[in-house]
Amino acid sequence: MHYLVGDIQGCDAPLGRLLAKLDFSPSRDTLYLLGDLVNRGPASAAVLRRLMAYGAAARCLLGNHDLSLLAVAHGDRAPHRNDTMDDILGAPDREAMLDWLRHRPMALHAHGLLLVHGGVLPAWDLRQTLALAGEVETALRGPAVLDFLEHMYGNQPAGWSDELAGHDRLRVVVNALTRLRFCTPEGVMDLRANGGLQQAPPGYLPWFDVPDRRTAGIRIAFGHWSTLGLLVRPDLISLDTGCVWGGCLTALRLDAGGAHELVQEKCEQAQVPGE
Repeated sequence: MHYLVGDIQGCDAPLGRLLAKLDFSPSRDTLYLLGDLVNRGPASAAVLRRLMAYGAAARCLLGNHDLSLLAVAHGDRAPHRNDTMDDILGAPDREAMLDWLRHRPMALHAHGLLLVHGGVLPAWDLRQTLALAGEVETALRGPAVLDFLEHMYGNQPAGWSDELAGHDRLRVVVNALTRLRFCTPEGVMDLRANGGLQQAPPGYLPWFDVPDRRTAGIRIAFGHWSTLGLLVRPDLISLDTGCVWGGCLTALRLDAGGAHELVQEKCEQAQVPGE
């Protein structure tokens, strides 16, 4: 069986209970995890060790919290006051976990689905999305990773241009794939608004509702947007159901015939909503 799993954010105990409900076996099944594996929950190191042990049976995307861990670990970002990553940063196997994490993909195309953590800009088609994700992956895995992490953060440029190069180019790709919720029809991102569908800033739309976006014919699964919550429609699957905020951790079983089954596990609230 193949399963999509929403944002875990360091909540290892609910993850273990969810996998028990699924009767998950790494010798038989595959998990596709939509990013934000770590942070804000109580057991980020346990989550990474569990997923690392599953080998190829756990195909994990990078989310904004995972990239934040890498930036903090390499001295390029100060920890947020609500971060809960010390169990990784102080672990004897810290370097193994960090190395494994920076070799995870930014996007995947599997079983007819484009998988990302955040969103996809309207100008990008499937091929360009995967190619741009690959550029970031190369930077993360290469010898200049420290330089990349140093320049990764920032909200500018706010939109895509094929003429972008260097740090600006990679920053736009990171922001879209891991932080995007709302953008204009022209693809200008608002990276501050984090409310639900009815709380879009004036002139902005949920990225997936932009008319004529070039991935309109591709079904996309993503996490990141806990205030949106569970959304399953013919062209879209949203699976961040706010585990770390006291919601649920959600898995969606993908069947070859097109049928889907949702499985959820209630989580203990680890953070105050909105922080």
